Amino acid sequence: MMVRLLFASMTLVAFAQQSRAENQPGKLRLTLPSEMYAVVGTEMSFYFDNIVLTETPGKYGFDVRCKVGQTEPHRWRLIAKPVDVGTHDITVTVSDAQGTVLGQASTQLHVAAADSGADRKITLLIVGDSLTHATLYPNELARLLSQPNNPTWRMFGTHRPKSAAEGVAHEGYGGWTWQRFVSKYEPKPDGTYRKRSSPFVFLNESGKPELNVAKYLDEECSGERPDYVFFLLGINDCFSANPDDQAAIDARIDAMLKPGNALVSAFREAAPKASLAICVTTPPNSREAAFEANYKGRFPRWGWKRIQHRLVERLLSQFEKREAEQLFVVPTQLNLDPVAGYPVNNGVHPNAVGYQQIGASIYSWMKWRFSQ
Repeated sequence: MMVRLLFASMTLVAFAQQSRAENQPGKLRLTLPSEMYAVVGTEMSFYFDNIVLTETPGKYGFDVRCKVGQTEPHRWRLIAKPVDVGTHDITVTVSDAQGTVLGQASTQLHVAAADSGADRKITLLIVGDSLTHATLYPNELARLLSQPNNPTWRMFGTHRPKSAAEGVAHEGYGGWTWQRFVSKYEPKPDGTYRKRSSPFVFLNESGKPELNVAKYLDEECSGERPDYVFFLLGINDCFSANPDDQAAIDARIDAMLKPGNALVSAFREAAPKASLAICVTTPPNSREAAFEANYKGRFPRWGWKRIQHRLVERLLSQFEKREAEQLFVVPTQLNLDPVAGYPVNNGVHPNAVGYQQIGASIYSWMKWRFSQ
């Protein structure tokens, strides 16, 4: 089904690897992960604004080919039924008003049964920045996991904000980066999240701060190892990069990936059986006015959109196809409505609807993993 809207021509250079559009002049940077996930009874979507690098997604035609789901003006949407359980191919083609194809990408949709994992007991840990600190998507994940036909679950974590639902905890702190989680040590903490060490950093025998995930798990998780660890970071690492300088964006992402890989490796060593999941950095609010309200012209939406899109490309390139290492990608960038999922006055922090969509993306991935 084709959603055809008016188009003003534009020339961009595409980035691609496997499912991503090829590097050819006149192509859009259309970026899909190689896999996405859904579960019976829970709405799942991908929004066109979130998969293509343009300021004006409404001026393009998006043709989505899949045996399940339906195409709407701004997204593809599915509420899966039991008959949909399994894997489905999706191909997205983007074209201009004259029908010229500007990009094409494919992904595989994995649909899990509603009772997947019902007989299990699981533990999980969420690591993140202000999006996690808000605690709305961990609350939604807990709500979904508490529905019938789900495993018995426990969340690890030392941070339990007042907004946390029963049983919800995490390691999410406003303004934090991958680097902070790897190295931040506060010799005089004041008991608040604003002045504290990374939960994973301790003084070693020489009295020097050191990343020690095993010590964290021993002391804060009663010696247990989580079955699932989720990382949702990247905004604070890369937000202030120069969006007009591609090399500067990549350099900032390189600087982020170094501590990111260090933290992932530390968890792998401390919890060798855990499934480690990289949640892809979320897209911006579609409203320029929201960025103006927050940043007064210093950081426009189009600047962050270019950085975030490149960050998505790099995260997929870095972390996809590593299932043999028990390392996975959760495409949390897809199922977040850039309009209805955000307030009118915040550029990067969703509203309750958007946070619920993030929770649904993580839940859908978990349900698929339970079935494997």
